[in-house]
Amino acid sequence: MSVRLFRTRFLLALAALTAGFLAGAVAQASELVMFEQGGCVYCARWNRDVAPVYDKTAEAKVLPLRRIDIGQQSKAGLALVSPVLYTPTFVVVDNGKEIGRITGYISDDSFWGLLDSLAAKLETPPQPKS
Repeated sequence: MSVRLFRTRFLLALAALTAGFLAGAVAQASELVMFEQGGCVYCARWNRDVAPVYDKTAEAKVLPLRRIDIGQQSKAGLALVSPVLYTPTFVVVDNGKEIGRITGYISDDSFWGLLDSLAAKLETPPQPKS
């Protein structure tokens, strides 16, 4: 294979990869990022109390959930205000930047209230639950 053909194919593949990445980023500018780790009792409680219904809520439509192991936070591609130290920590992100966070999990009522407060800071907050 000639160098020119190789270079052309490489540039086309790189352009396709970049376009796919940017399309995903543009399509979903806001998200809820859950930092968790194995053995976290409070993560398990959130998984029991909230996770089964989260995807069915108005909040999930505006803030889809992405889970990240706390040890991998440097690879998350987010502009965090400060490092995440405790699990679970829920970070509301808009256009790759942290809007706010919920550190820990006490109960589903407190989680939903805190999440609604953070979601209200977005340019297009979720509609109230019916």
